Amino acid sequence: MKRCFIFAAGSFYGLRERPAPGDFVIAADAGYRICQRENLEPGLLLGDFDSMEPPVDFIHVRRLPVEKDDTDTLAALKAGLEEGCDTFYIYGGTGGKRLDHTLANLQSLLFLRRRGARGYLYDDDFVWTVMEDEALTVEKTVEWGLFSAFCLGDRAEGVDEEGFQYPLNNAVLTPDVPLGVSNHILEPSARITVRNGALAVGWELPPLD
Repeated sequence: MKRCFIFAAGSFYGLRERPAPGDFVIAADAGYRICQRENLEPGLLLGDFDSMEPPVDFIHVRRLPVEKDDTDTLAALKAGLEEGCDTFYIYGGTGGKRLDHTLANLQSLLFLRRRGARGYLYDDDFVWTVMEDEALTVEKTVEWGLFSAFCLGDRAEGVDEEGFQYPLNNAVLTPDVPLGVSNHILEPSARITVRNGALAVGWELPPLD
């Protein structure tokens, strides 16, 4: 497993885990300011730099065109994949003034999953990932911790949720009815399965000190 930490320019709620030696750290545009605040030296700074200019003394810079198809965060994910990373931790990828970028980053989690990698998108005491045609086990870290699941696509079939307040058995989730919102994890380990389709799933984390 090779890990990639990406720092984007959205809201930053604190580090859940610090990069270790051998991890690939990428600052996406003004996400570089988070790295400075956390005393982290990114291996790559990329972006179109509409939020900040890169520091003149930093040499590992990849400047992207302003008019482009990829967001800065998606470009950072692609750079991590090029480095052989298969596990991604994304900070600063939610909140801020741009709901559209939060939604884009949720979609980008599916981009990762379809390329054999898994991404974790950190929000305020919450983390999101994407699953497709698979099962995932979630550990309870907060008593009565929240859990939500949303369909990414036309429909997600064969959905089971075990160890939750509201269990599901072979259910169908669709994008027009938020049936999977605001469940609660009851068991020490809860399990969600989707047999055909993709889900964005998120669960509550303990508050940071």
